[in-house]
Amino acid sequence: MLGSTLPVIYGNGMRITQNPEAVAITYEMIHDTRVIKLDGSPHLDNGIRQYMGNARGRWEGDTLVVETTNFTGETSIGPNGNGTRHSAELKLTERFTRVDPEMIEYITTVEDPVAYAAPFTLRLMITKQPDYQTYEYSCHEGNGAVGHSLSGERVYEKEVAEAAAKGLPPPSRSGNIFGPPQEGAEIIDINAGE
Repeated sequence: MLGSTLPVIYGNGMRITQNPEAVAITYEMIHDTRVIKLDGSPHLDNGIRQYMGNARGRWEGDTLVVETTNFTGETSIGPNGNGTRHSAELKLTERFTRVDPEMIEYITTVEDPVAYAAPFTLRLMITKQPDYQTYEYSCHEGNGAVGHSLSGERVYEKEVAEAAAKGLPPPSRSGNIFGPPQEGAEIIDINAGE
């Protein structure tokens, strides 16, 4: 479920709607919708497990507090569902607080005594984007990702061929944002409060 919330390179849209009995959050990433009951009913029986868990919400002043349990333990904590695998004992406590008409502060505490040594908290701002349209999680007519990726690969292949013709080693790929930081890169601990 956090894989649909944490920002990635595309598909970050969310649609949050509310009626007196529930809040519904539709995630653009992996196209799922959570219905969070606000009626005070208990969580499902512990034997019933779901990929996105079982959510129950309540209001604390202007903050929507959502506690989610009953996960399967077959997903991970991280963007797009990549990251560290959690167990079925995972409990998420999310806090949604509107800080102005365009922004919601999102704070979630992750508790899982089986998978993690201690609880930890993630915080991000959910911002409203003018004229944003939420798309289903599939290819669509405005998606240029495949064409852009292939055109970039053709440029790299040309650079490799030119280097080979000159007897040089292949050029390194530029723009790699994955993997460990490069030697000497500035590292910022976002949890240090600086």
